[in-house]
Amino acid sequence: MKRRNFLTNAAMLGTGTVVGMPAILTSCSKQGTSKTFTPEELGMFSFSDVAPDGKPLNAALIGCGDRGTGAALQFLAAGPNLKIVAMADVFADRMERSLNILRKEFNNEVPEQNRFLGFDAYKKAIALSGVDVVLLTTPTHFRPEHFKTAVEAGKHVFMEKPCAVDPSGIRTVIAAARAAKGKGLTVVTGNQRRHSRAYWEAFIRVRNGAIGDICSASAHWDQGAWWNKRHRPEWSDMEYCIRNWFNIKWLSGDHILDQAIHNIDVVTWFMGVKPARAVGFGGRAQRLTGDIFDFFSVDYYYDNNRRMLTTARQIDDTEYNVSEQVYGTKGVFSTKDGVHIEDLAGNMLWAYDYKANPEKDHYRQEHIHLVESIRLNKCINQAEDLAYSTLVAILGREAAYTGKSITWEEIMSSNLRYGPETYELGKLPDYHEGEAPKPGKAPGAAG
Repeated sequence: MKRRNFLTNAAMLGTGTVVGMPAILTSCSKQGTSKTFTPEELGMFSFSDVAPDGKPLNAALIGCGDRGTGAALQFLAAGPNLKIVAMADVFADRMERSLNILRKEFNNEVPEQNRFLGFDAYKKAIALSGVDVVLLTTPTHFRPEHFKTAVEAGKHVFMEKPCAVDPSGIRTVIAAARAAKGKGLTVVTGNQRRHSRAYWEAFIRVRNGAIGDICSASAHWDQGAWWNKRHRPEWSDMEYCIRNWFNIKWLSGDHILDQAIHNIDVVTWFMGVKPARAVGFGGRAQRLTGDIFDFFSVDYYYDNNRRMLTTARQIDDTEYNVSEQVYGTKGVFSTKDGVHIEDLAGNMLWAYDYKANPEKDHYRQEHIHLVESIRLNKCINQAEDLAYSTLVAILGREAAYTGKSITWEEIMSSNLRYGPETYELGKLPDYHEGEAPKPGKAPGAAG
């Protein structure tokens, strides 16, 4: 939780393999070129109804909360010969609840000797020789180390979004992502809009010039208040934080990461470039627990005078808007009121036909693509894309926390790390309930 050494003297900028950008993010290629890209050239998925049969695939579930249990169910429903064979969590009650749901829905039993509890439980589950796939679904803070361990063990991975809460974690994920590529491992991530046929059909059209050259974009996740849990007397500080993880900065990275990452990822995917810097605003008005903000508004600045506006808000009785827009010289891609493309006068140029091609459950589709990739030996590795989208969200969060303009190079090289150095159930002297960052006073670009 200490904001130690937020901006360094850019000592890591020259390290290349860890902090370098993938090719698609290093320059802005013109969208309106004469070449027409096929879906296959752009990497579009097959969107099968079910993954192909093949050798049994055994998975270890790391994190047995609601999202973890949901991911396990979606994995089991993705195709035949799939099984959860190991589980890891800090709390026995969450594991037991998850186990009972797996039994009820899929008659999936996990042997008692394969159920591991504690902060090091993930290591034991991943190390099992019978595990082929690892499902990473704990609170975000723990994701980088869990991902690194899974890749080192040679396991295929489903990794929930976002993938880290700070730049230190992002660099760990990028390094592990590249190691996974070298090993031929599949890594599918939980930014589920990249597993939507509607988004893919729009992306192909935009990439082939349907809206001309991209000028600007907006990304929004604005909704009512989200869930929270009060601190019970019998819980230690650590237990409270983990059980209320969404509202705890060092565990979730704030809701601009956990929720708005979806929209930020779409814009990053469609634009294909990194922002040069960000300036943000935000604050805490009505949140009942934890130490995160209620709202964010971030301006991202790109080369050639392009901009992106991102908003994220969780306050009841306010305007709902979960959508993305990408503006070009000839038209606009939008996901408000369905995925579609309009010209600059507002005339509909194309809209996804939901009646002719009903959208499949994106959560289940992620796991169909995971299993399909493994069984057809067609490696998918989305980890690095998720890492850079997550870092775009982190850049915006830190700009809002500090009230400072922060550049991409500064956030990329920052040694900022949130969370304790060691993990044990007990007191957390650096955690202070209700104390969110104060813009203008939080450490930032000025030190």
